[in-house]
Amino acid sequence: MSASIGAGEFIVEGGHQLSGEIIPQGAKNEALQILCAVLLTEDKVTIHNIPNIIDVMKLIDILADLGVRVEKLGEGSYEFEARDINIEHLQTKEYSEKASKLRGSIMVLGPLLARFGKGKIPKPGGDKIGRRRLDTHFLGFKKLGAKFNYTQDGFFEIDATHLEGTYILLDEPSVTGTANIIMGAVMAKGKTTLYNAACEPYIQQLCKMLNRMGANISGYGSNLLTIEGVEKLGGTTHTMLPDMIEIGSFIGMAAMTQSELTIKNCRIDELGQIPTVFQRLGIQMEFRGDDIYIPAQEHYQLDRFIDGSILTVADGPWPLFTPDLLSIVLVTAIQAKGTVLVHQKMFESRLFFVDKLIDMGAQIILNDPHRATVIGLNRQSKLRGIQMTSPDIRAGQALLIAALSAEGTSVISNIDQIDRGYQFIDERLRNIGAHIERR
Repeated sequence: MSASIGAGEFIVEGGHQLSGEIIPQGAKNEALQILCAVLLTEDKVTIHNIPNIIDVMKLIDILADLGVRVEKLGEGSYEFEARDINIEHLQTKEYSEKASKLRGSIMVLGPLLARFGKGKIPKPGGDKIGRRRLDTHFLGFKKLGAKFNYTQDGFFEIDATHLEGTYILLDEPSVTGTANIIMGAVMAKGKTTLYNAACEPYIQQLCKMLNRMGANISGYGSNLLTIEGVEKLGGTTHTMLPDMIEIGSFIGMAAMTQSELTIKNCRIDELGQIPTVFQRLGIQMEFRGDDIYIPAQEHYQLDRFIDGSILTVADGPWPLFTPDLLSIVLVTAIQAKGTVLVHQKMFESRLFFVDKLIDMGAQIILNDPHRATVIGLNRQSKLRGIQMTSPDIRAGQALLIAALSAEGTSVISNIDQIDRGYQFIDERLRNIGAHIERR
């Protein structure tokens, strides 16, 4: 089982126009919950378009440790069979170490509670983009009837032998929390009503997959889900969506590097506001079937609101704009004409990479941990290559875009943060003309 190589640094020679076609990988955020769902049945589950990235391969490794039979069928396609699961593995030091390094591993809990009536997880570790609470997961399981016991060795032991459907009003529309509770409720006794649920395309994909397996879920696509518990789930075949974050990143990359690009197989119907937001940045695009064609643009002008006030781009729960693309919007605005306020509402600390962009020559004011004002350069001066470190997945991709558009050479270290979310990104960018090397 391979994944993108995470060690080392990227050497990026900027200032080169890119051209050609690029195919987005499978959706990272969908993969983490879809893979956990294979634990709900002892039958075979086949999944296509799985991205070969570090976080996803770590999760497949954890599933294999639990006893899931994993067979690679071809590039991006795997067959899983969770017939002989070793629940006791959850108590091992090996599991604790692997799970604590991957936040998405929390989603094994819902399926294990639903199918086996018990589970155990280490107290989850933190991350680098501010507080991301797991209360939503635990409160949902408690409402379904699970009992928690925090042990002296730092584990949560969970007894879920009598899960019963109920009314659950989530304290926040957490995507992973919603996914976990859905998987916990599909085989609970009776009806679960889940309100203020996340409704991202990834959640819709999970619900469609579970229904094909025999679940009875209605209302997905809205924030009110109804789940009628069933006795048992069977196998299925599932194909994951293309990664909308990659698609947005490629749109921004084309604009910043004045490149003519065609982004293939985008599932445009599932992109929500993403194309609209980038169009408001002044980026031209054409929808050709399911492809997005971006012409080379020397200049692009930021929109204003109807009353003439400065454009604000803010994130929010779906169907609002995804927080994972705000760093890309921010970096794309650097060479636009005009001014934009980027407001990161959902996470703190995600804008703390702007100092590196300022060092490159960008005109950005960091107003506070949540807001940054970008004054576009309109290509009157170029960014300059520097040495920098990637603090997280999305900021890493934004810095890579800045480096590709800059004059001179940039060195980006800590690139395992980029490899966690983007499959063979250096190789794929070289194929469209980028001057990027890994060392």
